[in-house]
Amino acid sequence: MSERPRFTKPNRHRPEPLWHQAEQAIRTLITSGEWASGAQIPNEERLCDLLGVSRITIRHALRNLEDSGLLSREHGRGTFVRRATVVAGARGLTSFTEEMANLGLNVGSRLLDIQIVPADAEAAAALEIEPGAPVVSLRRLRLGNNQPIGIQTAHLPESRVPGILEEARNIHSLYEFLKIRYGIAPVEAREIYRLGTVTQEDAELIQLPAGSPAFVVARTAFDRAGPFEFTVSTMRGDRYEIRSILYI
Repeated sequence: MSERPRFTKPNRHRPEPLWHQAEQAIRTLITSGEWASGAQIPNEERLCDLLGVSRITIRHALRNLEDSGLLSREHGRGTFVRRATVVAGARGLTSFTEEMANLGLNVGSRLLDIQIVPADAEAAAALEIEPGAPVVSLRRLRLGNNQPIGIQTAHLPESRVPGILEEARNIHSLYEFLKIRYGIAPVEAREIYRLGTVTQEDAELIQLPAGSPAFVVARTAFDRAGPFEFTVSTMRGDRYEIRSILYI
């Protein structure tokens, strides 16, 4: 971390609240890499001095950044830049790529395998097709800030995505690709979260010992014609969180 970070100071003449401007200034230092993963950031008093705002404003900004998964406050030690973490909670229907980008993570993806396979019973039920019907199986390693977040295997009915095997290496965001190439746009998705473990097959790729805790997430996505995607994701338990707000 540099001696004096290159902040864009909040401007009281701008329409955005000062806490929002302060939040964006700190977020920029994190996402740009100037404040690296695991680094301790200046304390509240120092941030007030650097940004020229009150402690209440700084606390509001820090709380938002902590809630979004970018910062972690440790009692008695200070506030640190969190390692790449995806925080799932109440949100709109987005692709994994959009979700990570919204959290300020640099998204990455590595194609592991793509092939046409017979749909197993679980995929067939989710996609509302006959067991054994051909589906495209797309397996990818998902990265956030160049660190492994999880492994996703998407199943798509072959009849809806003809020719996708030849274009697989051009896929960055699956939803964006499907919309542009096939006119498939999601309108609804259903997810089921289960506690699982990292398999021996995935251990080296996800950089955890086999048997480590993981979230196993099954998503079925629908467009106006019906289900078009069934994806099973194994997400690192230390880099994926679920947060909820409860009301009386």
